[in-house]
Amino acid sequence: MADDDAPDFGVPVGLFQDLEDLKAQVTALTAQVRTLTSAADTGLDEASAEQEPDAADEEEEAGEEWRFPPFILLLDPPVYDDELRALIEWVEGLLVPGYLAEPSADARWCHLWFEHPVAVARLHACWLAWQELTNPATCGYTGPSVWHRDHLDPALRELRGSTGPFAGCTKSEHQIDHRLPGLVPSAWAMEER
Repeated sequence: MADDDAPDFGVPVGLFQDLEDLKAQVTALTAQVRTLTSAADTGLDEASAEQEPDAADEEEEAGEEWRFPPFILLLDPPVYDDELRALIEWVEGLLVPGYLAEPSADARWCHLWFEHPVAVARLHACWLAWQELTNPATCGYTGPSVWHRDHLDPALRELRGSTGPFAGCTKSEHQIDHRLPGLVPSAWAMEER
């Protein structure tokens, strides 16, 4: 096929240049990864040849890797209690005075919110997001706005709504088990007729 007969796909010349630049960058990054990987492997082999790490060192390293707490519902009692205390301080010190107006039928709140597992889960997730999104080093200066829009506002709507975890609680009465689900008919079980 002659050059005159070649199909014209209408691809701009700049796109080909961009692709070539990307290929060059990928090649350079691949070479860097190989260099770093081989250096890390070599350093690891030398370190293991000098001495074997003991179990205490491995536990310290694992502890250092875990900088932020996991989701509260996954914690066992001693760690859960500490995390809950810290969450209570945050909720009572920041959320309640700063964001919660007087409870009403449309905007409920329970002063014993920490006895409602759904409330604890939602507020803990909101708190974890707050820890990350109020630090300009991790999220820039728009983090607080993102936290309000994506985390606080939806959490408060769910918690304080008429069908939320505080639906059975009033100013004078606290009720924990008002939302326990009843039996749900199974789609897999056929009724005998």
